[in-house]
Amino acid sequence: MASMSGAALPRLRGALAPHWGALLALALFLAAGLAVLDDYGVTLDEPFTRRNAGLTLRYLADNDVHAFTRDLSTRSDRFYGLAFSVPLLLGERAGGIEDDWRAIYLSRHLHTRLLFLAGGLFVYLLALRLFGGRLLAVAAMLLFLLHPRLYAHSFFNPKDIPFLAMFVIALYLTHQAFRRDGLAAFALLGAAVGVLVNLRIIGLVLFAAVPALRALDFAFAQGWAERKRILVATGAFALAGAMSIFALLPYLWGDPIGRAVEGWAILSQLPIVIFELFRGTLYRSVDFPVEYLPVWFAIASPPFVLPLGAIGAATVVAGAIEAPARALRNTRLRFGLLALGCVIAPVVGVIALDVNVYNGWRHFYFLWAPFALLAALGLAWLAAALRRARLRAGVYAAAGAGLIAAAVSMALIHPNQQVYFNFLTDRVTQERLRTQYVMDYWLHPARQALERLLAEDPSSSVKATMSGFSGMLPVNARILPEADRERLAREIGAGALAFAPGPAADEALTLHAVSVYGNTLVSIARKPDLEAAYAAAASVEPAIRSEFDVHHADGALIYVKEPCGEADLAGSEFKLLVVPWDEADLPRQWEPYGREDRSFHFLNLGAVEGGKCVASVPLPDYPVAAVRTGQSLTGRPETLGRETPLWGSDAPLNLELWRDARRAALSREPTARAVFDLRLVDGALVYLKEPCVEADTKTRFFLHVAPRREADLPRERRAHGFDNLGFDFFLRGGRFDGACLARVPLPDYPIASIRTGQFVSGEGEIWSVDAAIGASIAENDGGA
Repeated sequence: MASMSGAALPRLRGALAPHWGALLALALFLAAGLAVLDDYGVTLDEPFTRRNAGLTLRYLADNDVHAFTRDLSTRSDRFYGLAFSVPLLLGERAGGIEDDWRAIYLSRHLHTRLLFLAGGLFVYLLALRLFGGRLLAVAAMLLFLLHPRLYAHSFFNPKDIPFLAMFVIALYLTHQAFRRDGLAAFALLGAAVGVLVNLRIIGLVLFAAVPALRALDFAFAQGWAERKRILVATGAFALAGAMSIFALLPYLWGDPIGRAVEGWAILSQLPIVIFELFRGTLYRSVDFPVEYLPVWFAIASPPFVLPLGAIGAATVVAGAIEAPARALRNTRLRFGLLALGCVIAPVVGVIALDVNVYNGWRHFYFLWAPFALLAALGLAWLAAALRRARLRAGVYAAAGAGLIAAAVSMALIHPNQQVYFNFLTDRVTQERLRTQYVMDYWLHPARQALERLLAEDPSSSVKATMSGFSGMLPVNARILPEADRERLAREIGAGALAFAPGPAADEALTLHAVSVYGNTLVSIARKPDLEAAYAAAASVEPAIRSEFDVHHADGALIYVKEPCGEADLAGSEFKLLVVPWDEADLPRQWEPYGREDRSFHFLNLGAVEGGKCVASVPLPDYPVAAVRTGQSLTGRPETLGRETPLWGSDAPLNLELWRDARRAALSREPTARAVFDLRLVDGALVYLKEPCVEADTKTRFFLHVAPRREADLPRERRAHGFDNLGFDFFLRGGRFDGACLARVPLPDYPIASIRTGQFVSGEGEIWSVDAAIGASIAENDGGA
């Protein structure tokens, strides 16, 4: 036995020696990861995926179909794959750490990091097969690993990083299967692709690509024996893939076909629709422009890799044009086309199918693996195209400098590499990026905020409100070292410090902040003077009477409820929509919606003390026309972000502005009379009704404006012949002093006529009226 071991060790050294560069790089990355492992917090999806795995294991252990149906079949996350989360949970139980949150998440971050490094190793192996040169293969691996955003995500992202790593492994196994052309290799590939599909449904890209490539092999095969071998191997691939998918997703077991169809319908569109900033404009996630993914890929990746990837892609395309027969057969060129297709096809598919995407390009991080291979190919082409050794050395030196720059960027913003942006964005102007793009959606900086607070306050008991952040503050408090956990005291009174994503509502109260590129990710602030706010509220009548009385005083909305306790606030968020008097005052991102969302968590701006709940919420500096506010239950994993309203109401503010508008309207003759009288005032169409009640304004208003010249219409409206300026009363109007008044600014082009009224969707008009104007508003201001 000793002699066998003695013989095996030199053979192992001999096998590894040629790969010393890759192994050294991996060892350095592993050491660096271990050194910073405890710097990363728990993120939004980690408890979510762990909980889902626990429900599935409970079902499997009890073999209780009814419990399974009750716990999982009604949950929106029932189709989320478990190939990574279940083994981690089993490991926790085997290691006896399932009740130690700090150990649980340190272990999870370590295993996620190891899987990412395994992805880097397979990039190296695949590049070695494709390019032959070890230096180029190491370069491909470094291009893959030194991506700042992926670096941070490789610790705390339990979905996209496992999929990225498995995608690289599946690509490697694809190359091996086609090279060896054997039954076992294709069966192994099928099982791997099944794991890939389990992690994210977009893995079906490879599940479809492999049979398509085998069809080409079948077409070029010589004789029936070879064709038969291809058919059998392809069948083994498909069978192993289907069995792998089925085995890893227990929800399919009860009805494989029906639930697979249901899962495709849900996951192919992503179940959450959210609002998100993109280039300074707020979009719904189903309405992003077509350039959303390409732009995110370009601005959030190391910039020097982008031209290399483009050169590599051009090299593959040029090779296919030059030798189409080689591109169709089982060659390196065909695999290069497969890698290029894995980059382009998912993006084109998302655009063509109008798929719901959000959170930047994180659902498409797997694109980085084939793109890194193409970038390495581009680097090789550049080096080969330059005949002089000095020029070739310059190319490699420039690539090395780019890698060093990426590493320096990662070090400078550690541990927040997840908000990395390159120089294609404005990283200099204070708070600029935050108004252009979503900076952080994982809430990972919650831990850093807690650590910052504890470091700045040496007292034995640090009082902090732990609300907001979708529950991530208490979760991150539980993974702090024990000494820090003992110092942190949860408090809901007025004296506790509060956390907020981004700058605090009142920056004068800010004590500490976690920032990157001069953009605030998390702020820690004192609460406003709630005793003074309570006194101010008592001096004015409520603007809204509901579950909470809402008063408008001292430039703020003051929410008051008494008697009241913490149970009145549990698991909820307060909604607040603010409508400006002048649309021009709106921050750019809110312009398409006509209002600003200033929703908040009560305890961040308020407190529960003495049997009453009081919160003071600063209003914007601009004149506010109206507000809509209420309270909703949030944070339920089974609803995936959907909310349950508890109460809601709206009211006009700054009543003198509304009264002035009413007086101005009454000084003009009506342009038309209907349920509402219509008047032209200062370039706006004013709707006025009195007496008026809330029911008069519940339904939507339509407003069709026909220009005198069709060319004045926006291009998309010319086929209709009119501009559509329909509106909800809340965004344009107010109810006050027994009257209802709405103001709609009209276009400045010459207007021929308008048609307006109210309607109920699916039922038709409630009332309508036509009015001929005959000229521009400026010419007719004052009545027709």
